[in-house]
Amino acid sequence: MVSFLLSVVALIVGYFVYGKFVEKVYGADENRETPAIAKADGVDFVEMGWKKAFLIQFLNIAGLGPIFGAIAGALWGPIAFLWIVLGSIFAGAVHDYFAGMLSMRHGGDTMAEIVGRYLGTSAKNVMRVFSVLLLILVGVVFINGPAGLLENMTGINKFFFLGIIIAYYLLATVLPVDKVIGKIYPIFGAALLIMGVGIIGGIILKGYTIPEISFTNMHPAGKSVFPFLFVTIACGAISGFHATQSPIMARCLKNEKQGRRVFYGAMIAEGMIALIWAAAAMSFFGSIEGLSEAGSAAVVVNTISSSLLGPVGGILAVLGVVAAPITSGDTAFRSARMAIADAIGLKQDAFANRFKVAIPLFAIGLALCFIDFSIIWRYFAWSNQTLATIMLWTSAAFLVKEKKFHWIATIPATFMTAVITSYILVAPEGLRLPESFGVPAGIAIALGTLVFFLAKAGKTSKTETDETKNNKAA
Repeated sequence: MVSFLLSVVALIVGYFVYGKFVEKVYGADENRETPAIAKADGVDFVEMGWKKAFLIQFLNIAGLGPIFGAIAGALWGPIAFLWIVLGSIFAGAVHDYFAGMLSMRHGGDTMAEIVGRYLGTSAKNVMRVFSVLLLILVGVVFINGPAGLLENMTGINKFFFLGIIIAYYLLATVLPVDKVIGKIYPIFGAALLIMGVGIIGGIILKGYTIPEISFTNMHPAGKSVFPFLFVTIACGAISGFHATQSPIMARCLKNEKQGRRVFYGAMIAEGMIALIWAAAAMSFFGSIEGLSEAGSAAVVVNTISSSLLGPVGGILAVLGVVAAPITSGDTAFRSARMAIADAIGLKQDAFANRFKVAIPLFAIGLALCFIDFSIIWRYFAWSNQTLATIMLWTSAAFLVKEKKFHWIATIPATFMTAVITSYILVAPEGLRLPESFGVPAGIAIALGTLVFFLAKAGKTSKTETDETKNNKAA
């Protein structure tokens, strides 16, 4: 219990202390005109208050990740608390903040366009394809997940719910952001936070024992902590998907000073949700072995919610878990529409233009719904963390260019490079190399990337210094 409470305190302190430091390094300027004002179009660029934007951003990035991922990560034991807390403060929230603020600084650009500005045209073109593919995968994951939960709750075939969810997705993707997203997201966002408070309150009041932090690997299958835990718990610590979502709210904020509350703050709130569900999963079933035998993550959610909150509270809690992924899936498709429109220069103020992009996206997404969900999830997890890594390197490159303290992005970027490289070398869906080789190789590649980055940064600084001297001499 002490470790859990300290973890909660650490997240709160991290927001107020490190979050302010990150904001200061970035240089948020409340007097700079934001895209919501400069490009107001009544569709994607629409002014919103920061409280509403926070709840929308929180629900956009939450989905199944901080719940299902935290439950899966709980199999490693309370060491998962450390990753959730440290990952959220020093990696995930930094990543989300820069994704949102760089989008705001550059007219509401989507992720691929931002990457192109700081890592080059080739990187931009790769990211255009990669980010859209990831968003489609996310959309599919967040169609299948809630449909499966609704099937478990009602006994009705999940394909019935698939049809309803897809129809809703299409509307939310093409309608102005304030018509659907702006009205219902704040309600569901608040419900997800309240549900988390109810779950942890039930755990504490009913006397369950939350284990203390330990560095012992408790995974029943003996999976290594590094790199597997760091990919399994993604949305609750750091997630590249968030970088695709942040431009939605970057197009709606009134001034840059609201960015810390919305982007950094929403990630800390998501870390809280992940922390709660990891703690609940570890304690409710009595042991890690009990958790491993409890069934799928959906079954775990249903069992814990119904037992702690009673029949009515359990239904409300599970509906909250259903609403969260649905409301992330629709914004995944919305982000994909925005990314494609940015890439081809197709203005989205006309209704027909939005449908031109959306219909092919949904056709692909519907086809993927018939592929084994577990296969899609495995590749989504690695792709998601790879996207986060690229966004962190982009943020570091921005800070170097601006002659600011780049280490706040460079250190987590290097760590995540080690994670994704080691993972793809040793994972079953990767090259399946022995961990004794793959993990050191991944770390070596990450360090090599850091050296390369620092060398490039040094050359950039020298070139700019020489240019400044020449200009003064002239």
